Amino acid sequence: VQLVESGGGLVQAGGSLRLSCAASGDTFSNYAMAWFRQAPGKVREFVASIGWNGGTTLYSDSVKGRFTISRDNAKNTVYLQMNSLKSEDTAVYYCAAQHRTQWLQPTRDKGYTYWGQGTLVTVSS
Repeated sequence: VQLVESGGGLVQAGGSLRLSCAASGDTFSNYAMAWFRQAPGKVREFVASIGWNGGTTLYSDSVKGRFTISRDNAKNTVYLQMNSLKSEDTAVYYCAAQHRTQWLQPTRDKGYTYWGQGTLVTVSS
């Protein structure tokens, strides 16, 4: 499975961005998807995840109510809508995928086998 993120960039605090992650290489609807992020000097952290059919979504406390994860299985794409951005949201955002039969740790990075290269989000205050 290959994952390619897009949509990152520079935005002012309070603004919005939508990240996209396009998947290829296997049947997208068999995979749970997630977003993680890594800020400079910090460990990678969980942001949000979504089940293979979109029926289950999980969020970290730091983004709950501001970010929304969604997927379009017809387009093999998962999205992360980010609103009310804060300077502490500045990070490289990574898309990750795990086959539904192995989706046992939905909020941990070791629970995902496939990763994208990341897209940088910079929030200016």
